[in-house]
Amino acid sequence: MSKLFSKPVIYFIMGSQNAAGRDPLEVLESTLIGGISCFQLREKGAGALTGELLLDFAAECQRLCRAYNVPFIVNDDVELARTLDADGIHIGQEDMEANAARRLVGPDKILGVSVHSLEEAGKALLSGADYVGMGPVFDTQSKADAKSPAGISGIMAVKSRYPGLPVIGIGGITPDNAGQVWSAGADGVAVISAIAHAKNIPLQIRRFNESIKAGAEK
Repeated sequence: MSKLFSKPVIYFIMGSQNAAGRDPLEVLESTLIGGISCFQLREKGAGALTGELLLDFAAECQRLCRAYNVPFIVNDDVELARTLDADGIHIGQEDMEANAARRLVGPDKILGVSVHSLEEAGKALLSGADYVGMGPVFDTQSKADAKSPAGISGIMAVKSRYPGLPVIGIGGITPDNAGQVWSAGADGVAVISAIAHAKNIPLQIRRFNESIKAGAEK
């Protein structure tokens, strides 16, 4: 975990169905070339792969991540994570309890938990989470069931109360506002469409890093 959070984290999230009509494996490799810090496979929603198709796709994603030495995280699906020996699992508030997920994946795997409030962040920490995904920070179109924005103040509150808990901001984050998220104390930003739908993905990731660098200098 120290390796994952040793620098500002660009945490990319994608499933096969939200690659803007392009080959999702090509999109993933472009992000890896561009320098993402971590990849989460989130295979949910209309058109999501299941069964052997999901297993094959996930294995290819993991292969690419390992080739670039980038952690491969599976969203929600603990059995898939265990089958592939993924680097970790990320769960939401509507998924299984974090402490149950920790028991299933073991002590050495990365465990992330989505949170929306200070209370949820504290519970995640007590349950063995290695980091929390805090959001949505801004309005987002990536999740139809997204809650109202937690805002920059939400990140600041969590980092103030739990300074040792890594926080990844998620929801509506673009190169234009990523610096604000970093300035608020976040350890990184999680991004879906702002990277997956970019025409030049490596250039977009560079813009994110430049925004974070500018936020750190303020």
